[in-house]
This record gives sequence, structure tokens and C-alpha cells, in this order.
Amino acid sequence: MSEIIPLRPALPKSDTFWAILASQGKRTIIANIYATRQEAEADRQWRIGQVRAYILFLQSEKQNIPVYRVEKIRRSDLPRNWTPLPALGMLRGRSI
Repeated sequence: MSEIIPLRPALPKSDTFWAILASQGKRTIIANIYATRQEAEADRQWRIGQVRAYILFLQSEKQNIPVYRVEKIRRSDLPRNWTPLPALGMLRGRSI
């Protein structure tokens, strides 16, 4: 039996959590959220590694290089239809 994976992850129970903010050019969005700063920092490091692995491709496509940072946010700051962003979303047609 296959596992069902929700399209939108369960939000942490508290009203504040740690977010990975992704910036590309002038646009900034919430890439993912976590209950702890350590989880968010681990995700940020992974995303930075993915960008490094594809840096030549991004430069050849004249894409702005995504920049990731960790910040604490409130539940009310999360957009209504928010979904997580893949590290290199532009490779799947989802630019930041």
C-alpha cells in the first residue's frame, strides 16, 4: 500500500514558527516552514547546496541566484494558499 503524502504539510501547532525565506531578484517568498530553528537551518543549508550544484545552469539561463534566510514568522504572515517551494523551483516551472 502506498503512503499518501499531503500537498500541503501540517503547520506547527504554535502561532509562531521558523520560515525559510527565498529571494530571487526583487521578489521574496516563504519557501518552507518549521517548528524549530534547527530544522529550518538544515533546510536552508540543503537549499544552498542545491543552488551550488546548479549554479552554472542558473547562470547560463540568466536566472537570478536564489538567496535563502531563516526568520521567525507568525501564522498570520503565511499566505492563504501557501505551498512549499522546491529548492530549485524554476526547474519545475515555479520561479520564486
